[in-house]
Amino acid sequence: MTNTTIMPGAERKLYNHTSLKLTIANSLTMAHRGLLKMRRTPEQFFDVTLQPILFTLMFTYLFGGAIAGNVHNYLPIIIPGILIQTVITTSVVTGVQLREDMDKGVFNRFKSLPIARIAPLAGALLADTVRYGVATILTFSMGYLMGYRPGAGLGGVIAGGLLTMLFAWSISWIFAFFGVISRTASSVQGISLIILFPLTFLSNAFVPVNTLPSWLQWFVNVNPLSHLIAAVRQLANHGAVGNDFWLSLLGALVIVLVFAPLTVRAYMRKA
Repeated sequence: MTNTTIMPGAERKLYNHTSLKLTIANSLTMAHRGLLKMRRTPEQFFDVTLQPILFTLMFTYLFGGAIAGNVHNYLPIIIPGILIQTVITTSVVTGVQLREDMDKGVFNRFKSLPIARIAPLAGALLADTVRYGVATILTFSMGYLMGYRPGAGLGGVIAGGLLTMLFAWSISWIFAFFGVISRTASSVQGISLIILFPLTFLSNAFVPVNTLPSWLQWFVNVNPLSHLIAAVRQLANHGAVGNDFWLSLLGALVIVLVFAPLTVRAYMRKA
């Protein structure tokens, strides 16, 4: 009598544990597939390699003298701003490539394989974190070559980079959702740019907020990217953890809690 009441629960627990292990293993395999795909098509890294270099050079020498008096004083302001702009823009690729794979029938092939249905989506999200890491390293490296010396040292830079990558990963859930529900990859990119363009440029990334018109300052102050940029500046330049850091973590958590279930639900309907 005791065995009949315990065994079903034990078997269910063992099944769930095995299923979770298989899901993680399948997701890592799909992430490896994504990395191999990037290696075979290196042009996919153009945005994370060329953009931080070009934008850092252009914005620093265009605005450095006017805003901070000279380039050296402007670097602690602009480097975190360029970092956020580059990495967040890179997260769009998650949705675009997801839509392309679905259009090409790749995901239809995955349906016939004995793998977890969620693995292709999870693998794509994991693989793109490599892109965020490349963009982060190149942005800080470019700033260093131009004379940027973070006051908090390497530890502050790593903390700021990890916070940026975490936030970008959470944002990628939004674009993954659009990738699943949109009809074409170009529409995903168009929708993403409409969202990102005002968020990145109408922020504190390039100019002090108090130099903007009063009617525009309210948007910049509530812009989540402004809090993220301020948090990265505090971490890299001063090694400080302030309210902007916690607001950024809270924002990333809210995005994941809202869009992860929406994305998974929409994806599972088509997977």
